[in-house]
Amino acid sequence: MSASAEVVEAKVGENNVISLEMVEELPTALQQKSVECSVERKKSLQARYSYGIIFLLTNLSAWFIRDYGQKVFPQLQYLESCGIEGRDCFHTMGVLRVSLGCFIFFLLMFLTTFKTSKLDEASSKWHSRWWKLKFILLIVSLAVPFFFPSDFIHLYGELARVGAGIFLVLQLISVIQFITWWNNYWMPDEKRKPSCFLGLFMSTLFYIASMCGIVLMYSLYAPRTSCSLNIFFITWTAILLVVMMAMSLHSKVNRGLLSSGIMASYIVFLCWSAIRSEPATENCNAQKQEKSNADWITVLSFLIAICAIVMATFSTGIDSQSFQFRKDEVQEEDDIPYKYGFFHMIFSLGAMYFAMLFISWNLDSSARKWSIDIGWASTWVKIVNEWLAATIYLWKLIFPVVRQTKVMDHEETTQQIHNSALP
Repeated sequence: MSASAEVVEAKVGENNVISLEMVEELPTALQQKSVECSVERKKSLQARYSYGIIFLLTNLSAWFIRDYGQKVFPQLQYLESCGIEGRDCFHTMGVLRVSLGCFIFFLLMFLTTFKTSKLDEASSKWHSRWWKLKFILLIVSLAVPFFFPSDFIHLYGELARVGAGIFLVLQLISVIQFITWWNNYWMPDEKRKPSCFLGLFMSTLFYIASMCGIVLMYSLYAPRTSCSLNIFFITWTAILLVVMMAMSLHSKVNRGLLSSGIMASYIVFLCWSAIRSEPATENCNAQKQEKSNADWITVLSFLIAICAIVMATFSTGIDSQSFQFRKDEVQEEDDIPYKYGFFHMIFSLGAMYFAMLFISWNLDSSARKWSIDIGWASTWVKIVNEWLAATIYLWKLIFPVVRQTKVMDHEETTQQIHNSALP
């Protein structure tokens, strides 16, 4: 057989010629690319947990600097930026400096990854690899704020209040989107009748838990009529619960009880958390007077609160789909599994948020040891957060009805104009 016969050629169109050898190599190249994308995707998903651990360690560092930094790091008092006896590097100011360092680190990560869209890009590999270099970057980011003047740190504290507020709003949207998805998943379906019964059972369970929570808060935090503020908080929460249930069951909305039941439990939890944040000296608060030495319940509550901060930041950071304007985008094999820029932006805002919790949203006084998010400022932030959550949820229920009504009115007007134009 001649050498020219060994290579079989296939014509594509009129001008392009592809050899059989190239056709045989094509599936191998595609398979290799698929394997590489799978490896990069796995590393990208694993990287999320590494950033979560970094965020957790930063939280613990802020707490340590606040409560024990003055004893463990007395050398900081020799820094000019730390003021007299290093007071501007510990307690509230110390928390803000650590928070600023964490913010700088995740802001740099945001700036270097927010345009990433494919797994084979250099910025994607930077997000998922190079941990030794990023560890050095983290250390430098945490150390630099301790050389900043106290006025600059105080200014950052004011900005952190705004950033923490934005974080809370984004977290609320993420939570409500999750509740909506869960409700849609358990919606009654003719093909899945068991899901209907399970959804009904879960909605009943959530409403019973919400009502029990309301009764329990009345008994614990409103034992007398003089506790007017707590009575107002609890009563208004109960009213919101009834309004959400009635709105969900309205004939034009008809969204069922599951989503409103979950949301009711959530706002009851926020109300309880707000009242628990009231100063322990208040007569209407069932909290015991805190002692100088923290007991195991206080320590455990503190650690759970830190884990809750990290989980809230992590879950919001990976939920970039809730904030996309286009939901119909097709995910390709080499696309990144989540938006890196959004992920790091949430963590940078989370750095501001944990600072506010550690200092109880108060820049002028220092929190007690092993305490977190205690004070009137913290109470009102949570109450406003509860009201905002209920408002956003009710708007999500009403908006489709309002939009449909406007569309129908517009169609009727157009039809009337069309009819009047006819002879």
